[in-house]
Amino acid sequence: MKRFALTLTTIAAALALGGVLPAAHAQEVEVQGPLAGAPAVVGLRIYRALRLQVQLHTAMTLQDEFSHSYLPGGQIMFHPMDWLGIGVWGGFALNVDTALTDQVIAKGQTNAANVLSLPKKENFASQIGHIKWVVAPQVTFIPLRGKLGIFEKVFVDSDFYVFGGVGIVGLEERAEVLASFTNACTASGSLSSSIACLQDTAGARAPRVAIAPTFGAGLSLYLADFVSMSIEWRGLPFAWNTSGTDESGSSKGDFPDKQITSADQLSHFNHMLTLGFGFFFPTKPRISVVED
Repeated sequence: MKRFALTLTTIAAALALGGVLPAAHAQEVEVQGPLAGAPAVVGLRIYRALRLQVQLHTAMTLQDEFSHSYLPGGQIMFHPMDWLGIGVWGGFALNVDTALTDQVIAKGQTNAANVLSLPKKENFASQIGHIKWVVAPQVTFIPLRGKLGIFEKVFVDSDFYVFGGVGIVGLEERAEVLASFTNACTASGSLSSSIACLQDTAGARAPRVAIAPTFGAGLSLYLADFVSMSIEWRGLPFAWNTSGTDESGSSKGDFPDKQITSADQLSHFNHMLTLGFGFFFPTKPRISVVED
């Protein structure tokens, strides 16, 4: 009972003090002197606004199954504002076989079930898919900028950017092989005759253009007023037949379906890493003043 009475007394005292004490208000601090009205940053180098960026770069694909692609190329981009750029990225590919391709050539086994997919293991490198070139119109957003410290000794201007656009990819894959041709080659039932009939199909090539979304992010370091170095990651998802093998089944569910067609193109999330050096024109960036 005493505890209940003490609680009521405490609540009544608090309500009474609430009506007596003045309400607390935040006080605005007014800056006086030479800093009054000054912006947060004065003399900021505006590297991108109203400047044309010409970049030379080398990109490389990551996590490839059968062939790495190295893409020397370039990018041209105009920046109407410091946080926005519009341009085109591209490159031509040099292809290098992976260790997995070498292992298939060395240890692959051809049998009646996979004779179309691997008619002759020595020819496997001739049937795998290759990226030949990439062109990507894109829009770049630059949400963050500042200085980056290197070993706490050297500080360089930098910015972080994200981009998105449309990737136009030139591919070269194994040419189409119809089931009627495969059935004719395997009709005798002899594995050696089937190999002899199908082995030339491994080296037959067909060019194709794939359209895919492209997006990614990067970091730019400004080495001088008109020179930057950037490193970026790019995603480029599309379907293609990387191995040149029979990957699809028939409408009845039978696998494989004894032909090489567009149905054998499987979805891949292709990754690229790019290192580039950009040159800006005009060569002098605008410097922010009090009015900015």
